[in-house]
Amino acid sequence: MAEEIKLNGSGPGYKQELKRALTFWDLMIYGLIFMVPIAPFGIYGEVATGAKGMVALAYMIGMVGMIFTALSYARMSEAIPYSGSVYAYAQHGINDTAGFFGGWLILLDYIFVPALLYLVSAAALADIVPEVPIVVWLLIFIGINTVINITGIEFTARTNKIILVFELIVLVIFVVAGIIAVAQHVNGAEFTFNPVYDKNNFSMATVMGAVSIAVLSFLGFDAVSTLAEESKGGRKAIGNAIIASLLVVGVLFIIQTWIAALIWPDYTTFENIDTAFYQIAEIAGGPWLKWLTIIATVIAWGIADALVAQAAISRILYSMARDRKLPHILSEVHHKFRTPHVATFVVAIISFIVTMFFSAQIGQLASVVNFGALSAFLILHVSVINYYIRKKKSTHYFTHLVLPAIGFLIIGYVWFNLDPMAKTLGFIWLGIGVLYYLYLRFVRKDTSLSDT
Repeated sequence: MAEEIKLNGSGPGYKQELKRALTFWDLMIYGLIFMVPIAPFGIYGEVATGAKGMVALAYMIGMVGMIFTALSYARMSEAIPYSGSVYAYAQHGINDTAGFFGGWLILLDYIFVPALLYLVSAAALADIVPEVPIVVWLLIFIGINTVINITGIEFTARTNKIILVFELIVLVIFVVAGIIAVAQHVNGAEFTFNPVYDKNNFSMATVMGAVSIAVLSFLGFDAVSTLAEESKGGRKAIGNAIIASLLVVGVLFIIQTWIAALIWPDYTTFENIDTAFYQIAEIAGGPWLKWLTIIATVIAWGIADALVAQAAISRILYSMARDRKLPHILSEVHHKFRTPHVATFVVAIISFIVTMFFSAQIGQLASVVNFGALSAFLILHVSVINYYIRKKKSTHYFTHLVLPAIGFLIIGYVWFNLDPMAKTLGFIWLGIGVLYYLYLRFVRKDTSLSDT
């Protein structure tokens, strides 16, 4: 008889269809891959400029803010062992309507993330090999990742480990070369704490504006929660992996950006803000290090990060379709590989369409991703408080009320400092969600959505 997954071992549940194959280390590696240990390579110039050189501080604040959100994910993953992430947590933590909008907002993050990663990587390769059209690179990236994800989550996990090792090797090479460059005062470099705090330029508004950009590097730790039905490490494995991966990658972000800021302290003189980190790498180690960091970024974003992003969104589509909030065909599971193959194919198709539409608007696409993620995080924190304090009558007020409330305030402040374009496009997406919600409730007569 098939296993049934239930809340805290009781109540309504789902049949176990996905294959349980992932250990704690697989989950943590998944989170590291999604966040990309070398993520600052691609957006360093924007964060450094926005933070007026205090780029390490921006990442420190971003990490602290995300830790509170990670704790909320940990609490809900223990109580709600389903694969739908914020959708499942808000659905059971608040009600079905909140679940729908939590899922709709996190869709904006996850469903556009693969497209963003493919587009950035393809554009970079097009500059290196201009003879090959961008569309060809897009099809190659999307094709490789789709095959790997359909073949099975174990194959995805093995691929993740190989690429993660490569990323970390490149990062170590940069850090060593950077430390040597600072020690030898290359480009006038000297050790200071200015990347963490510069009293001449510091203001909270300035730094938080940069944090709203830097937070893009952290998005993805939450994707571990989408693998709840494929974990074999027990209820705490998901939460532990989320927190561990966030802490590890946060430290790596701070180290690499601090070193980069020491090598090129005057953020106002970047030759090109989009390639600032690669310019710094060239100063630290020469042209070979510049090209190595570029290639590493392409592989990390276009293959590794996009691979896990596609896996994450396919699980959310699967979870929502299983509850009839999306077309039921998306909940089909491959008879051999036991993966949501239809949802995976749909993500591949959507990614290609989105990359074609936003091919010349990478910045706008990135801003939309941030709006979806941060908005969903706000719903997550409310879900923790409502589920434990109101529904379960918990008296652990610090864990179930104070911590998620702090997380809500921090994420809310970062959300407030988002680019206006991000909010405009985000509210358009939310408006579409409202119309779809009304269709489900009043045309499809989905009675669950009347539970408010």
